[in-house]
Amino acid sequence: MRVVITGGSGFVGSHLCERFLGDGHEVVCLDNYITGSPRNTEHLLDNPAFTRIEHNVSLGLPVEGPVDAVLHFASPASPINYLKYPMETLRVGSDATFHCCELARRTGARLLLASTSEIYGDPLEHPQRETYWGNCNSIGPRSVYDEAKRFAESVVMAYHRTYGVDTRIVRIFNTYGPRMQANDGRALPAFVSQAFRNEPLTIFGSGSQTRSFCYVSDLVEGLVRLLNADYHEPVNIGNPVEITIRQLAEEVIELTESKSTIVECPLPQDDPKLRRPDITLAKKLLGWEPKVPRREGLERAIEYFRAELACV
Repeated sequence: MRVVITGGSGFVGSHLCERFLGDGHEVVCLDNYITGSPRNTEHLLDNPAFTRIEHNVSLGLPVEGPVDAVLHFASPASPINYLKYPMETLRVGSDATFHCCELARRTGARLLLASTSEIYGDPLEHPQRETYWGNCNSIGPRSVYDEAKRFAESVVMAYHRTYGVDTRIVRIFNTYGPRMQANDGRALPAFVSQAFRNEPLTIFGSGSQTRSFCYVSDLVEGLVRLLNADYHEPVNIGNPVEITIRQLAEEVIELTESKSTIVECPLPQDDPKLRRPDITLAKKLLGWEPKVPRREGLERAIEYFRAELACV
């Protein structure tokens, strides 16, 4: 196949580029590096099947020729980034989604939209199933990301229903692993960075809010299976093993052998108190469930951050 990946030099996007190249496909990677990094795909440039284009996909997709699959993964994804780039986040969820859908419509390609568990907001249902409509604040600070993704899902379903575009939607829950930005403000990279410096690990509130962490290789496997499945409505992909943020901080301190302590900070507005995917559909439809235990995944991620921070 010839696969177009927007946000292809981002955290998840770069792993997708590797996977499709490894499976023998041709990959066109588009990224403007607002939150991604050219370093994430530098090692792929010698592969003749890989093309990398620096471009803002909210302005269009400069891709000519046949396309078999379009994977729309461009977007700031951490609160620190989408709060820094609110307009860019809204446009990549709206304008860029239209451009991806038009490319898929024109070429007859299959389209996979990267949506997010954030569309469930601060959920009143736990764990979250795909049938849950969410509890979101449409005018809060996080809305630039939440509502952009909710709108993107609407666009994709409209293209499927109106034009018959062969679409897929994945709702991605917390994912971690190599190539996360050490300074993007998400819990794991923040904790690891602080632990290596023996600084206090900052948790929001009491740290009793829960998250479910999926290692990136497990996520990528689920994404590939979903792309190849015949299903058009949203599918949760994530790890259903749930822990509190305080527990995660304690595990990071243990694994890094840090002298850090834990301090509490005020809870941000609209921060979800609970987050765990119901992956019943993914198991049934895709035969998928995560394989990498959290401790093993954390050890891999910590080694990546150790090397990354040593270069700073």
